[in-house]
Amino acid sequence: MTDFLQVSTATETRQQAVELAQSVVRERLAAGAQIIGPVTSVFWHLGEFGEGEEWQLLLKTSAARYAPLEKHLLEHHPWDSPEVCAVPIAAGSHACLRWISDSVERGASA
Repeated sequence: MTDFLQVSTATETRQQAVELAQSVVRERLAAGAQIIGPVTSVFWHLGEFGEGEEWQLLLKTSAARYAPLEKHLLEHHPWDSPEVCAVPIAAGSHACLRWISDSVERGASA
């Protein structure tokens, strides 16, 4: 298991993405967030084919902080059943990985 993850989710508006990103970074559930958008999404949802515009959030965290991050996202996300996915960060610069670790560890001990 990798020590670091990049977690993604999406929102309908830029403001929703900013608010969600601010809340997880303030709580030290993620070291940082990037907001990308708008992006076009094509998907199946509730048995129907759809297309829409979304704002994607990319969050950097540790594997140890994933569970509370996911819980926070699910509780504070404007959608009832948002997509929350995590992929391992297989490699990264020492300084970057240290930043992630230092940022989220302070939240775990608070």
